[in-house]
Amino acid sequence: MVRLRKSGTAGRTNPRRRRRIALLGALVLPLIGTVVAAPPAAAAAVSASCVKTSDWGTGFEGKCTITNGTGSAIAGWKVEFDLPSGTTIGSSWDATRTTSGDHHTFTNASWNGAVNPGGTASFGFNGTGGGWVSGCLVNGAACDGSGGGGGGDAQAPTTPASLRSTGKTSSSVSLAWNAATDNVGVTGYDIYQGTTKADTVTGTTATVAGLSASTAYSFTVKARDAAGNTSASSNAVGVTTDAASGGGGGGNKVIGYFAEWGVYQRAYHVKNIDTSGSAAKLTLINYAFGIVQIGQCTIGDSYADYDRAYSAAESVDGVADTWDAGALRGSFNQLRKLKKKYPGLKVIWSFGGWTWSGGFTQAAANPAAFADSCYKLVEDPRWADVFDGIDIDWEYPNACGLSCDTTGFSSVKNLMSALRGRFGSSNLVTAAITADATAGGKIDAADYAGAAQYVDWYNPMTYDFFGAWDAAGPTAPHSALTSYPGIPKAGFYSDATIQKLKAKGVPAGKLLLGIGFYGRGWTGVTQSAPGGSATGAAPGTYEAGIEDYKVLKTKCPATGTVGGTAYAYCGGQWWSYDTPATIGSKMGYAKSQGLAGAFFWELSGDTAGGELITAVRNGLG
Repeated sequence: MVRLRKSGTAGRTNPRRRRRIALLGALVLPLIGTVVAAPPAAAAAVSASCVKTSDWGTGFEGKCTITNGTGSAIAGWKVEFDLPSGTTIGSSWDATRTTSGDHHTFTNASWNGAVNPGGTASFGFNGTGGGWVSGCLVNGAACDGSGGGGGGDAQAPTTPASLRSTGKTSSSVSLAWNAATDNVGVTGYDIYQGTTKADTVTGTTATVAGLSASTAYSFTVKARDAAGNTSASSNAVGVTTDAASGGGGGGNKVIGYFAEWGVYQRAYHVKNIDTSGSAAKLTLINYAFGIVQIGQCTIGDSYADYDRAYSAAESVDGVADTWDAGALRGSFNQLRKLKKKYPGLKVIWSFGGWTWSGGFTQAAANPAAFADSCYKLVEDPRWADVFDGIDIDWEYPNACGLSCDTTGFSSVKNLMSALRGRFGSSNLVTAAITADATAGGKIDAADYAGAAQYVDWYNPMTYDFFGAWDAAGPTAPHSALTSYPGIPKAGFYSDATIQKLKAKGVPAGKLLLGIGFYGRGWTGVTQSAPGGSATGAAPGTYEAGIEDYKVLKTKCPATGTVGGTAYAYCGGQWWSYDTPATIGSKMGYAKSQGLAGAFFWELSGDTAGGELITAVRNGLG
């Protein structure tokens, strides 16, 4: 069974064998335009129209469009209607849905509630049955706009109470408050830093990021309903951010990826994390990968994830899996056991990667629906205790990876905002991101700085800068820390990545340095120094041009260093990879830059005794 490795930066466009995912779908008929209520052309009101965009007899896809026909902006909306008995809604997007019997209510998502005069917002849904909408209301008034410009609701929500600080760092403050009430319904809360609106959320918690260290701030909160009515300001809470860590500080997070497909050919299981000594050195495990398809988070490999039965000898705790109804098996159960043995260890589920990032384009079109699908999968009752959050590995927003994406500069910010809103402050939300620091490159293609407020940290993939997809060379290290004379492409080294992200406003404390536990190599090379020509990719155990450190350390020992990483020349082959010595130097760099720590791809590439992870842990302290 072929399983694919995580990619790194997107300096490359060739890459790897691909898994085909076959998708089955229903044959739908053309747009039939069943209109519920078309707003009058001259209506000075908020109105809504709902149509069937597809109908295949036993089911349909619907869309409702809200139009602001008033002379002032609205800050939120609420659409409700009835469906006849036997007609139901299965899924919806771009809105929050509640259902009571045959009555369905939709309120705006966090990003589409504000509608300017003459502007529109929309949401969609899928249903079964042959019926259609009746009794449509928007903001409490008839959808045809006959209820007047205010939507029939002029009553403001009550004032949020007991605003308080629940945590702080040198660059952020976490807040919580008691929910407000409203005659129709509260749709959101606006958080103010002084007189400036800092954020808008739908729940009763928020984290305001991008703040200065050792600085006093004052915060208030206002509640908002679907008609745009806002409450009075809550009590003010004053918070002084923590002092900066200072030069040479930095964090000591050690995060390793566990590849779900490693349980096959590699025979690397969760128990190996324990027996190698790695578990005691890890802060967190990223479980890779879940699939992003059709704009939703889905299971990557159900057999490896939760169905494979482990024997007592294979199991972390020496107890065999059972076939009892409802019993969890596979790597998920082994991770549960590993966490029990190491109570401080956390695990988050990573979605996407090089091969499985294609669905992010659809996810970006419906961030709330995507976030909801991810939350429901990660928090599935069968394994909710296994995972402490979610990691997103989108390769790459508004740029090309395995495929090309054109979702727009703000798409990653919108997606991470929706994930944070759905997962809340008690779960981790992280992202692996490009390391392409070239002018106009992949870092410049997306609003990573704007999205930083919603993530706990970023994993810039500072590896795979160069490799044998350029079959003729020149040979170059795939994970150089610094530049060096003759580097094939300016900006393709780790320090350039870190400095560019920091310059854009991403806090150093939200960045980790990426390390590859593998090497990349060429064959047909005649010189030991970097910059030589080649005839193709060097042979590898699982894929040409790539090999684990545990193999390379004896197969082709390091013969020199360049740009802060090692290289090796043997038998016409040229390889680059990190050793315990170069990792130690890289950890010193991470600490000097005040980074949060380091992460690596991936656990099975290390030796049985965990040489590389030991160097990471010792280097960070």
